[in-house]
Amino acid sequence: MSYIKNKVIVITGASSGIGEATALHLAKNGASVVLAARNEDKLRNLSERINNDGGTALYKVTDVTANEDVQSLVEFTLDKFGRIDTLINSAGYMLFSMWDNTIVDEWEKMIDLNIKGVLYGVAAVLPHMKSQGSGQIINVGSIAGHAIGEGHGVYSSTKYAVRAITESLRKEVSVKHNIQAVLVSPGVIATNWQDTVTDKDVKSVLEDLNEIA
Repeated sequence: MSYIKNKVIVITGASSGIGEATALHLAKNGASVVLAARNEDKLRNLSERINNDGGTALYKVTDVTANEDVQSLVEFTLDKFGRIDTLINSAGYMLFSMWDNTIVDEWEKMIDLNIKGVLYGVAAVLPHMKSQGSGQIINVGSIAGHAIGEGHGVYSSTKYAVRAITESLRKEVSVKHNIQAVLVSPGVIATNWQDTVTDKDVKSVLEDLNEIA
C-alpha cells in the first residue's frame, strides 16, 4: 500500500477496538501514527509494540471532549512530524439504553465524545490542512447512523450527527481546499463495547448483536 507509506496519521480512540486495529494496520504499511486516547498505559504498550515491529508510533494522552487537549494533540504532531496527512476520529461511546430509563448522564457522555470529539478534531486540523493544501479527515460513524434499533436512540442520534458533519465538511472543503472528508460506518464488531452498557433492559438487544459480531 504505497499510498499509506510515510503518511502522518493521527488516530483518536487508539487504545482499543477499531482505533487500535487501525493503528496497527497503518503502521504495518509504513505510516507514521500518532496515537491518542485517555489510557496512557494502553497507548504506551501499543506504541512500543508498533515501534518494536519496525513501525513508527508516538502517543499523546488526549481527552477529545476537551478542545484544548485536541489542539495540543495537533500541535504535538506538527512539532514532531511537520504535517498531518490524515486525522481519524475513532473515539466514541456506544452506550445503549431504553428511553424509559432516562440515563441522562450516559446521553451526555455520548454527545460529548461522539459529536464534540469529532468537531474538536475537525477544528484542530482544518487550518493546518488548508495551509498545506491537502489532507484527509476520516470520521468513524456506525451502521446505527443509517438505521435505528431498539435501545439505540441517543447513540444513533450521535452517529447521524457524524454523518451530517462529514457530508457538510465534504461539500465545503473537498474541492476548495483538496481535503477529503470520509465517513466509515462499521457494523457490529466483536470488541468489549458491551461491557460499558449499564442498562439491564437492553440485555436482549446486546445478546442479539453479539450473535451477529
